[in-house]
Amino acid sequence: MSENKKSDKKSNGWFWSKKKETKNVQSTKKSSIWEGATLFAETRPKITMERYRNPTEVQMSQMVQPCHTNHRGELSTGQLLKWIDTAACLSAERHAGCPCVTASVDDIYFEHTISVGQVVSIKAKVNRAFNTSMEVGVQVSCEDICKDEQWIVCKAYATFVTQGKSTKIKLKPLDPQTEEEKTEYSIAAERRRMRLAHTDTIKNLLTRSHVNDDLQNRECNVIVPAEKTRVESVELILPPHANHQGNTFGGQIMEWMENVATIAASRLCNAYPTLKSIEMFHFRGPSQIGDRLVFKAIVNNTFKNSMEVGVCVKAYQHEMEVSERHINSAFMIFVVLNKDNQPHTLPVLKPEPGDGERRFKEASARQKIRLDRKYVVSCKYNEVPLSVPWDQSNKVYLSYNNVTALKTLVAKANWVLASERDKFRMYILEEDKFLSVRIEMTIFCNVKQAFLLLSDLRNRHEWDRHCLSCELVQQVDKDDMIYHVISHTESEEKKPLDFVVLVSQRKPCSPGDPYVLAFRSVTLSSHPAKPQYTRGETLCSGFCFWEETAELTKVSYYHQATSGLLSYITTNVAGLSSSFYRTFQDCDQFLQNNKDKVSVGLLNL
Repeated sequence: MSENKKSDKKSNGWFWSKKKETKNVQSTKKSSIWEGATLFAETRPKITMERYRNPTEVQMSQMVQPCHTNHRGELSTGQLLKWIDTAACLSAERHAGCPCVTASVDDIYFEHTISVGQVVSIKAKVNRAFNTSMEVGVQVSCEDICKDEQWIVCKAYATFVTQGKSTKIKLKPLDPQTEEEKTEYSIAAERRRMRLAHTDTIKNLLTRSHVNDDLQNRECNVIVPAEKTRVESVELILPPHANHQGNTFGGQIMEWMENVATIAASRLCNAYPTLKSIEMFHFRGPSQIGDRLVFKAIVNNTFKNSMEVGVCVKAYQHEMEVSERHINSAFMIFVVLNKDNQPHTLPVLKPEPGDGERRFKEASARQKIRLDRKYVVSCKYNEVPLSVPWDQSNKVYLSYNNVTALKTLVAKANWVLASERDKFRMYILEEDKFLSVRIEMTIFCNVKQAFLLLSDLRNRHEWDRHCLSCELVQQVDKDDMIYHVISHTESEEKKPLDFVVLVSQRKPCSPGDPYVLAFRSVTLSSHPAKPQYTRGETLCSGFCFWEETAELTKVSYYHQATSGLLSYITTNVAGLSSSFYRTFQDCDQFLQNNKDKVSVGLLNL
């Protein structure tokens, strides 16, 4: 058999896969694979340059004093929130050049506590500026000076908006320089998309949630009525509570919210709770000096080892004011730890009729989202199976993870040109357990035409000779589809490979952004593995389309190869194998032949 035919048999087109295995790849075998890859990679030169610092970066260091702590001698989470908000605001204003206010703070997960005498280091920088809003990333670390140890406490993403005299000010775009900045810049658009979809995700889950079902699934005989946990508190906004613009300091509001939430959680379990995470803070409006802020907190639901406390903040200017202004809302997750730092089993909450039952069901929905998100994010790339079960409740996070993985790969530096043939170029990137491949070509086609033509995988057989069939099995929404793909390529068991693939597409968020088409395997109950096929998996792959001119588009295909395909990739890097070359040549021809078939209406979307 010729070398070209061998390459064709091993390749399965765009979805180079790792078939499901139970055996681990031996380290000796993996080493030889990397040695093979290195033969085709030029030695990367060492680049020496002055230390670069992001112009929006702000660093804050605080020594934890007794006045900052709670009854356990640990840093109060409310105090930490004040520091986080201060650093983030200073970073936002450094980029905007004008006053900024907190619009929202994404979910925060507290991994460690901080004790008296330890040093808190907070680093904040603007990840991306949109029109009048920007995302600020914050990382909090802790240092034990006596032990010379450091660790990460939490990360946070806050959205700030400009505060002009009469209207919001349009922000200048950000120019990311480092690999980390480019990654955060790209993913910021995905996080923004997820914030906007959060409300709809909750609504969808509520249609399938029932209070009685949740109560019956608990194994605890202690039942606590929700009204026992209700807390109300009022604060008068004085000058020390205001920021440099005269509005109530967002960090101060968050600290007060944490205080009333802790009291509510304590009433449920008659113990001192520990705050583990906070769902998104969303500031709906400002408050000023002289306002009265009313804080209301109540336990919405309890689970086996955790509880959700809802906090609502409203403001009024004077006692005669008819209606209160909604300032903020948040949901906080508490646990109760024993002496061994293990969580207690919590009592069952009996919700109040009406709104109490609504809050109870919404808390269950948010808990489901948290578990789904944790499962998706914690999925180890080097473990089998790579596929994540598909469910309507986790669709937002699977789509986010799908696109984020590809964007992270795109932003990486140190790609090395391995081979070039005609207008096709192949680059490789060696990282730990992966060998990533990027294949690039510039085509005479409008960027929207190229994006729309390759987005529909039902046409894949027309340009990929490895594809036997590609069936659309679920149209999730306008940007996400699930396909069942059957390949001509055979596995070691002499069976055709098949895949269940989530395809997520994104249009540019800002000028200069690429069109994105991301692929990853999912597990779909309606399409289980069948004996006549070998189920393959793709972890991270996809296309990016950049507009070079009105008629020229740069198309890049990315694939992160796992151990099962490393040997194939490394033996075909030199010379851009005929299998790769022919497939991309066919793809280019397909785009040329069909670009005029894309309707004007679709191009204007």
